[in-house]
Amino acid sequence: MHLPFQLILCSLLSLQISTASPFIAKRDADFASVRTRLDRPRVKQDSKHPNKYFHESSFHMHYDGRFADQQLKYDAKHLHLTALIQAYLSTMSDIGIETWLMHGTLLGWYWNRLVLPWDSDIDVMVSENSMRFLAAYHNMTMYRWKGTAYQEIHHYLLEINPHCKESGYDKENKIDARWIDTNTGIFIDITTLRRNRTAATASDSDNDSNNDSESDDSKDMMMVKDGHSYTFDDIFPLRDTVFENTSALVPYAYADILAKEYGNQALSDVYYEKHYFDVKQSAWVPQKLAILSNGGDSNTST
Repeated sequence: MHLPFQLILCSLLSLQISTASPFIAKRDADFASVRTRLDRPRVKQDSKHPNKYFHESSFHMHYDGRFADQQLKYDAKHLHLTALIQAYLSTMSDIGIETWLMHGTLLGWYWNRLVLPWDSDIDVMVSENSMRFLAAYHNMTMYRWKGTAYQEIHHYLLEINPHCKESGYDKENKIDARWIDTNTGIFIDITTLRRNRTAATASDSDNDSNNDSESDDSKDMMMVKDGHSYTFDDIFPLRDTVFENTSALVPYAYADILAKEYGNQALSDVYYEKHYFDVKQSAWVPQKLAILSNGGDSNTST
């Protein structure tokens, strides 16, 4: 007997959450909200990492293969990513979650307050207390959203990784949660900023040989499970801003963070990923279009 993929998916979601620690609310997404048009999942199996929770699709690493079987086209992808981050930021603000832009999403904000047109996912970070709250009260919750630029009703699933409580380096489970578009499979990666307890413990044990300033610096060290590290002052106080016409937060020392992660050229190079930054439009333009608008000048090498 062949079970419908929708039923299998619902069962898998239920199984994964039911095996989580008490830190995470044991909740199943209702069947109707997670139904999908797919006849089978397009999930890349990873037998070498059996403890990994979130799995990439078989056709692209930035799609959830439970909800998609192909990539979106260039323009459609941008529209869906815009709605994705607008819905996320608005929802997190409504429920009191402290979250801010990071990585490539922060770089897009730096240039023109928009998603980078070549990007395929969104990266955000939350505080440890915020992740605890989401895990306890909002795991496997579904949200409906109608964006201003794209009139279609979107459905989003907030799914928490059962390993989110673990604070050490964990490459397999570096993503603590995802905000997933169940219509297209695109998602937001949510990671948690934590105090670097290893550095703090080492500092405490060496207090006799270190001066007070060195000890304080160690206690201000923050980390993420993917290996990124920051100081408290790199992130806080968060700056109020706007991203994709929606209220957002960014780290205090955003320029230093971006330069450290991508290099100083990322803050000034107007040619990247086959796009050109048009200052007049304040927009990244595909180089082919930039050549046409400049009268056929093909000097677009980086």
